[in-house]
Amino acid sequence: MDLYIEGDPVADTRAPDGPIESRWERRRFEAKLVNPANRRKMTVIVVGTGLAGGSAAATLAEQGYRVKSYCYQDSPRRAHSIAAQGGINAAKNYRNDGDSVHRLFYDTVKGGDFRSRESNVHRLAEVSVNIIDQCVAQGVPFAREYGGLLDTRSFGGAQVQRTFYARGQTGQQLLLGAYQALERQIGLGNVEMNARHEMLELIVVDGKARGIVVRDLVTGEITSEFADAVVLASGGYGNVFYLSTNAKGCNVTATWRAHRKGAYFANPCYTQIHPTCIPVSGDHQSKLTLMSESLRNDGRVWVPKAKGDDRAPRDIPEDERDYYLERIYPSFGNLVPRDIASRAAKNVCDSGRGVGPTKLGVYLDFADAINRLGRKAIEAKYGNLFEMYERITGEDPYEVPMRIYPAVHYTMGGLWVDYDLQSTIPGLFVIGEANFSDHGANRLGASALMQGLADGYFVLPNTIANYLAAGPFEKIDGSHPAAIEARRNVEDRLQRLLAVNGDRTVDSFHRELGQIMWEHCGMERSEAGLRKAIDEIRALREEFWQRVRIVGDADGLNQSLEKAGRVADFFELAELMCIDALHREESCGGHFRAEHQTPDGEAQRDDDNFAYVAAWEFTATGEPSVLHKEDLKFEYVHPTQRSYK
Repeated sequence: MDLYIEGDPVADTRAPDGPIESRWERRRFEAKLVNPANRRKMTVIVVGTGLAGGSAAATLAEQGYRVKSYCYQDSPRRAHSIAAQGGINAAKNYRNDGDSVHRLFYDTVKGGDFRSRESNVHRLAEVSVNIIDQCVAQGVPFAREYGGLLDTRSFGGAQVQRTFYARGQTGQQLLLGAYQALERQIGLGNVEMNARHEMLELIVVDGKARGIVVRDLVTGEITSEFADAVVLASGGYGNVFYLSTNAKGCNVTATWRAHRKGAYFANPCYTQIHPTCIPVSGDHQSKLTLMSESLRNDGRVWVPKAKGDDRAPRDIPEDERDYYLERIYPSFGNLVPRDIASRAAKNVCDSGRGVGPTKLGVYLDFADAINRLGRKAIEAKYGNLFEMYERITGEDPYEVPMRIYPAVHYTMGGLWVDYDLQSTIPGLFVIGEANFSDHGANRLGASALMQGLADGYFVLPNTIANYLAAGPFEKIDGSHPAAIEARRNVEDRLQRLLAVNGDRTVDSFHRELGQIMWEHCGMERSEAGLRKAIDEIRALREEFWQRVRIVGDADGLNQSLEKAGRVADFFELAELMCIDALHREESCGGHFRAEHQTPDGEAQRDDDNFAYVAAWEFTATGEPSVLHKEDLKFEYVHPTQRSYK
C-alpha cells in the first residue's frame, strides 16, 4: 500500500502582496478590529505558558479579552522556555557592524535553507527590534557594556553581533518578564490560570475550534473548557527521540490532538540537531543537557588529526589538532549554522577521530580565549554554563576542554498556519515552536526566543482580532454533542490505556522508539533506513497497545498514565515524520539524505521539485497520509547553494 497520496494544494490566503517592507503594516491595517466593549464579552483559551503562550495570554488580557491559561507544570514559570541559554536575536545594529532588518531576514531565510516563507521571516525581523524594547521596559537584565549600553554577541549563521543575552540564562530572564506580565493580569482577574492541567482533546463545533478537554493531573478530573478561540503555544516535539535537550514533560499531545481533528501538520521531519550538547554517558540517561551555542563565540572546536589518539587534550600539540570548522568553513569558522556544525562533528567522529569514552564527542576548547581575555572575562560571560558542565561531568572546563556532541534540540515542523497564525481549523491559532512558520529546514541560534515573543507580544494580538471580529459566537456548554464526543474520546482513550495491563513499562517503549528515530530519522537518513523505521514503528506501536503496563488508575495523580498518553501520540507522530522524510528526496538543512549530497559531502537541495511546505492531513490508522503542498516563492532572497566557506 502507498504510504501517502497527494491532495489539493494549500495556500496562505492571508499573506499580503506588494513590497515586503510594508506587508505586515498593511495586514495590520486591513485586519478587522474588535472594539473594547466587545472584547470583554469574548474568551480566549491559551494552552502553554512559555515565552509564546505567556506573552500572548498577558497581551490579550491587557487588551481586554477574558483569557483562560493552561499548563501542565505546577507553575507557569516552569515552562521549558526557561531552559534557553544563549540569547535572542534582534536587528538593532548597536554594534554598527552592518546589521539591519533586511540582513536578519536574509540570514534567516538562507539559514533555513530556503524552506521558509519570505513574508513571515521579514515580519519576524521587523518585530525583533520591538521585542528588546519591550523586555528592557519589563526589567529583563540583559548584559550591558561598560558604558551601560546593551551588549550583543555572535551566533551561528551570522557575521554580525545581533544576539542580546543575559549570561547563559537568557530564556529564564525573558520568561520571568513574560511571567510577571501574566501574573499581573492574573492578579487583576483578567486571566484564569490553570496549572497542572493537560490538554487531551480539541473541541470543534461547526468546523470552528471552540474549546478543549483537559485533565487535572492532581485529581484526575476531566473537564471541558469553552472559548471563542483557542491558541496553542505548547512547544515542540523533540522528545519523540527520547533523548533530547527538552525537559521530560515536553510532548506533542496538544498539537497532535488538533492534528487528528483536522489541523494540518507541516514539515514534521524538520528537526534540529544542536551541535553543542554534553555527550551521552550511558543507558541510564533520560535526557541530554545543552551547552549554549554562545560558547562557540570563544570556544574553538577540534579533534586530533590522528585516528584513535587517546592522549589527554593538553598533551596533543597544536600541529596535531584539527580545528575542522575553521579549516572547512573559513568565512564563518566555529560560528557556522547548527546543521553544518552538527554534521561536521558526526563526520569526524565517524572517521575515527572522536574523543571521550564513547568516541562520540569533539572538543570545545577555551584555552585561547582565557589566555587572550583572562579567566574573569570568561567567567563573566559564561560562568553559569561552565559551572553546569562541571557539575554534570566532573571536569573543569577552565582547565580542560569541554566535550560536546550533537543532539536533538528544536523542531522546525509544527501545525501549519497562515500569515495570521491560524491553522486549517478556523479559530485555532498556533504560536511559537508549536507552529512551523518561520525557520524553514534549520533554525538559526537565538531565533526561537525571538519567534516566541514576536508571536505572543506582537503578531497574534493583532491577527486574532480579525477572526474574533465576527463574534461573539454561539454559547456552548458541556451538553453540546461535539463536547460530549470530545470528552468521551478522552475517557475512552484513558481506559483503553489502563486496560492493557501488560508487562512493559512506558519508558521502555519510549526509549526503543527513540532509538529507531535517532538511527533512521536523525542526523542522516536514507530511503532504506526510513522504510525500515516505518515498519519497526508500526510493529512497536502494536506491541505497545498489547503489552504496556500502567499502574494505578485515572482518578488522581498518575504520571505513568500521563506518559503513556504522550508516548502513544509520539508513535503516530514518528511514523508521519518518517513518511515526510522519505517523500522529500533532497538534503535540506538538518534533513540530510545520504543519497543527496554534493561531491564534498554538503547537503544537496532540489529546488525544482521540493521548494514547498509539506502540510499533512490526518488519516485513520492504516490509511495513506494525505500530502498538501504550499509552494514557496522567493522574490527577495533567491535560492543558491548554501555556502559558509
